[in-house]
Amino acid sequence: MNHTGKSRTVFHSSPTLPVAEDEVSQRIRLLMKLRNSGIRDAAVLSAMESIPRELFVEDVFREHAYDDTALPIALGQTISQPTIVAMMTVALEVKPRMRVLEIGTGSGYQAAVLAKLARRVYSIERHKDLLAIAEQRFLQLRLTNIVTKRGDGAKGWKEAAPFERIIVTAAAKEIPASLVDQLSDGGIMVIPVGDNVAEQKLMRLTKGEDGKTFIESLMDVRFVPLVEER
Repeated sequence: MNHTGKSRTVFHSSPTLPVAEDEVSQRIRLLMKLRNSGIRDAAVLSAMESIPRELFVEDVFREHAYDDTALPIALGQTISQPTIVAMMTVALEVKPRMRVLEIGTGSGYQAAVLAKLARRVYSIERHKDLLAIAEQRFLQLRLTNIVTKRGDGAKGWKEAAPFERIIVTAAAKEIPASLVDQLSDGGIMVIPVGDNVAEQKLMRLTKGEDGKTFIESLMDVRFVPLVEER
């Protein structure tokens, strides 16, 4: 696995993995809940249906993989609540030929969902152990279009920029200027912002063709902080 800062692409074709019957029914119930909560984007729902969330949670929490709740993973991080994953993905408005930058690989679940929607996903994680586990999951699922790197997510991925879409899965005190610079004109960034966990807002930044930005607040959220390397 690559943890040196150099990018790495996984080359395999998509598999059909066996799924336990109870997990199938749990997945169906979750999709119904997402629809009932207002998620109507068929592509996003299909992507979430195709990704086995139970592979991205700790074994001790596997029975809760399809509960609509955030769950703890290693190193004090979390896998986001499915509703939040869905809402952030819908807000990102990903199209099939787009290149997406994800800040915070974490368990790898959000990247896996995005891989079903975008041409390529570039994902950065600062914790090498988390990244190694996520990369193994990508290999197991044979996702061909995820490129990973260990590094400071607040600095983005300058060598691969610009990106049509950027998603940040940790809360920044303010929107990093480096990420705005790496967003292409006409692009969208979805990012939680807030210094206090109780006061975080999910923001969507749209960058016009003229380079000017428009920022809107979408909802209250609770994310682990985006930690910048010193």
